[in-house]
Amino acid sequence: QVQLVESGGGLVQPGGSLRLSCVASGSIFSWHTMGWYRQAPGKQRELVADITGGGSTNYADSVKGRFTISRDNAKNTVYLQMNSLKLEDTAVYYCNSRLGGAISWGQGTQVTVSS
Repeated sequence: QVQLVESGGGLVQPGGSLRLSCVASGSIFSWHTMGWYRQAPGKQRELVADITGGGSTNYADSVKGRFTISRDNAKNTVYLQMNSLKLEDTAVYYCNSRLGGAISWGQGTQVTVSS
């Protein structure tokens, strides 16, 4: 079982930036595909971006060119750099870990984009 702790959420104006971090413990981090998901009120949780242990990335169309996912395997940490934030990016952002059939979730961090 992997434990995941997110940080970095907050309130930001449209066009602003935030960086989310997720620290993992309890397993060999570099083996895991790590992802960021988000869930807005009244909507289903959706994939924002993910990154394999080898560094291959995948992004939702809605965030391509604005968000960047990265990882530091030495620090057991995955990041989500969010630039040019829009009102519709407001959501709870969750860190996710996948290895084979094992999936773990963090507790979530709130990102609010508002003027």
